[in-house]
Amino acid sequence: MAKNNSTAHTAKRNIIVGQSGGPTAVINSSLAGVYKTARERGFHTVYGMLHGIEGFLDEQYVDLATQIHSDMDIELLKRTPSAFLGSCRYKLPGIHEDPGLYEKIFSILDKLEIEAFIYIGGNDSMDTIKKLSDYAIVKGHEQKFLGVPKTIDNDLALTDHTPGFGSAAKYIAASTKEIIRDALGLAYNRKMVTILEVMGRNAGWLTGATALAKTEECEGPDLIYLPELTFDIDHFLKKTGELLKKKDSVIIAVSEGIKLADGRYVCELSGGADYVDAFGHKQLQGTAAYLAGFLGAELGCKTRSIEFSTLQRSASHMASRVDINEAFMVGGAAVKAADEGDTGKMVVIDRIADDPYMSSAGIYDVHRIANNEKLVPREWVNKEGDYITEEFINYIEPLIQGDYQPFMVNGLPQHLVLNRK
Repeated sequence: MAKNNSTAHTAKRNIIVGQSGGPTAVINSSLAGVYKTARERGFHTVYGMLHGIEGFLDEQYVDLATQIHSDMDIELLKRTPSAFLGSCRYKLPGIHEDPGLYEKIFSILDKLEIEAFIYIGGNDSMDTIKKLSDYAIVKGHEQKFLGVPKTIDNDLALTDHTPGFGSAAKYIAASTKEIIRDALGLAYNRKMVTILEVMGRNAGWLTGATALAKTEECEGPDLIYLPELTFDIDHFLKKTGELLKKKDSVIIAVSEGIKLADGRYVCELSGGADYVDAFGHKQLQGTAAYLAGFLGAELGCKTRSIEFSTLQRSASHMASRVDINEAFMVGGAAVKAADEGDTGKMVVIDRIADDPYMSSAGIYDVHRIANNEKLVPREWVNKEGDYITEEFINYIEPLIQGDYQPFMVNGLPQHLVLNRK
C-alpha cells in the first residue's frame, strides 16, 4: 500500500541498495559511495539487498551498518572486487504481466520503510529501475528509484563512460603488453599467432583497449576486431598470412561477440553459445580458440588462444584511480538525487575536460538509457575494420590513470567480505 503524505514525514528515512549483472573491479566503490553519502544525508538505515532484486524478492537483505564499521572498512570496500552484496541476472516481467510480483516488491519496501531504492548495474538493471519507477508513479507509491551505472562493456547510453570500464581497460592493456613480451621471447625461427579474446557482446570498447599496449617499447596488437563490424574470415586469414611473412609473432585481439555476415557468432562455428540467460543473451566463449585452430590448419603455424574471461572484470589490484573515484562519485550522486526528489533517473558521468582530465556527475531519465546500447563509432575504427583510430585512444587513455594500492596482508590483497551471520 502506498504511503500518504502524513505518514511519509514520520517514517524512518531508510534506503536500500542492490548490485546486479556482471561484477566489476569498482562496483563496490559505488556501494561505498551510496553508504557513506546516505549516512551523511541523514538516512536512518541503509539496507543492502543480497543478490539484487532476485534476493530481495526472497527478503534477503542486511543492514549495512553491521558490515561497515569504520572509514577503514569503506576504503577496503572500495578496493574489493566483485559484488560485495552478491549479484543476479533477473529480468523483471512487464508491469501488466505479473502485477502480483510488483505488489510483493512494494509491500516489502513499505515494511522496511524504504524512501529510496538504488540499483547499481548495467542496461538490464536500468530496465529494472524503469519498471519499478513507472509502477510507483502509476500506483501512487512515494519511493524514489535511482540507477547507478556499472559495466565494463561501456555500452550504456548518455553517459560518457561507465564505472568499471577504465579498470578493465587498464588490466587488458597491461596484460596485452605482457603477452606480447612473452610471445616475442619465444619467436625465434618459428611462426606463431596469439589470439586474445576480450569481453564484448555487441560493443567493442574493451577489445579496442588492447591498442593502449602500443607504447614506446611495445608494438601493441597487430589486428583488432570489434563486434560493431561484420567479421570477414577470408580477409582475416589473408591479413594474418601477410603479417606472418613479415614477422615471427602476430598478436590479434577479437571481441567475443564478433559475427559473420550471416549473423552467426564466430564462437558458434565450434558449437559454442548454446546457453541462453533470462535476458535472451547467448553465452559467448571459444571465439579465440576457434580462430586459433582455423589459422593453424590454414597457415600451418603455431597458434595459441587466450581468454581474459572474468580476470578482466575482477582485477582490483589493477584498478584505475580515476575509475574508483568516479564509481564512488556516482554512488553518492544517486543518494543525493533521491534525497532531493528525483526518481526514474540514472546518474551519468559527464566529461568536462581531457587535459587535465575532469568529470562530474549528471542525471538523465532512465527511459532514455534502458535497453539502448552505446557502440564504438564507425569513425573510430580504421577503413579496413581491423584496428582502432587515435580518437579512440584519446577517449580511453584518461580513464586508466592512477591506482589505489591494495591493502596487503602476507603478500596478498585484503578484501572486505560479507558477514552473513
